[in-house]
Amino acid sequence: MTSHLPQNQTLTIRPLQYRDLETVAELANATEIEAGSPSSSIENGSLDIGTQMDTVRRWYWPLKLLSLFPNPLQNRLCVRVAQDDRKIRGAIQISPFNHTRSTWRVDRVVVPPSSEKLGIGSQLIRHCLESIWEARMWLLEVDVNEKDELALYRHNGFQPLAQMTYWAIAPELLEQLAQREPDLPNLMPVSNADAQLLYQLDTAAMPPLVRQVFDRHIQDFHTSLVGAVVQGVRQWLHKIETVSGYVFEPQRKAAIGYFQVRLSRNGSQPHVAELTVHPAYTWLYPELVAQMARIVQELPAQTLLLASADYQPEREEYLQQVGAQRISHSLLMSRSVWHKLRESKPVSLELQLSEVLQGLQGTRKPIPSRMSWLSKPPSPSTGLGKQEPSQSSMEDIGSLLPNDQLDMTLDDDTLS
Repeated sequence: MTSHLPQNQTLTIRPLQYRDLETVAELANATEIEAGSPSSSIENGSLDIGTQMDTVRRWYWPLKLLSLFPNPLQNRLCVRVAQDDRKIRGAIQISPFNHTRSTWRVDRVVVPPSSEKLGIGSQLIRHCLESIWEARMWLLEVDVNEKDELALYRHNGFQPLAQMTYWAIAPELLEQLAQREPDLPNLMPVSNADAQLLYQLDTAAMPPLVRQVFDRHIQDFHTSLVGAVVQGVRQWLHKIETVSGYVFEPQRKAAIGYFQVRLSRNGSQPHVAELTVHPAYTWLYPELVAQMARIVQELPAQTLLLASADYQPEREEYLQQVGAQRISHSLLMSRSVWHKLRESKPVSLELQLSEVLQGLQGTRKPIPSRMSWLSKPPSPSTGLGKQEPSQSSMEDIGSLLPNDQLDMTLDDDTLS
């Protein structure tokens, strides 16, 4: 691994401790590399060390205890810090993305504003790639305008997966959209019994490469008892409410549209919506957006945030048509644990001639040519002293004559 740190300087990467919280908070306030967005399309349940440090201090010891054995909150606060000579130089926060924990995501990288940013950030990322054995794919989201952050992730093997655009629908526009009666006769509430339908819809709504990286299964659409309790506590603490539903197509017995709205009951933060539509039923976009607009009318006026990807042109066209405002662009990037940055073994160009010609050698006996079929076997001399030409002499003559003359000679000889 290439390091941009001085040769006499080494970093020790270890898990976050309680005494590190103040230093990490100072680093996060000074400068940070945030992999994601406030309305990120790859939302997780981890506590953000950049914006939720007070909550992290309050719940540090319970979460530390829960991280010792398997449970839904085991990786709620998974942070690694880089220490050099008893000084915190940077931190990285990661979390599992799916239920099988085959895909992990980089939530945040916090590094100091210095020329060693690339070296410290790279060592933190490489440490996570090597220490999380169950991870097969890594995922992150970064703003397209952050050139230094993009360079850091590209340097460590992350490649673009999709381009994300985040939209904001103003309260006045939501009020106009809510005046329309949505045509959703088969709108159903979401429960664990619908996990199979939602999994099939999620599979059909994304390209194969994105689906392979996300690696979602039916369990990802189930809500366990502990998860439901945790979600209820979070909603009570943050004064939010979640409303979701899906559109059922009775002929095909499949879900063709799904929405989830995270509502702010006190109006202190924007509403955040998640929307999934089958590619063959894009006419559902106006209906589902109108349904969400009617839901938010019962709460204090606030903006509705919604994301779209570059493989969803119909959604982007509709949002632009109704007057939604683009607020940010981000890049979804992924990396496989088997990715190689550069081949270090030199390739020798000195090849032996026998190795080059080995593929040109014959593998079976040649098929006899037309000359061998038409030539006559040699016969003894006649009484006049005339001798029949041999096969070798005929082939020598044939090689000196054109094809038409060769045919005439053979025909004359055959007739005689």
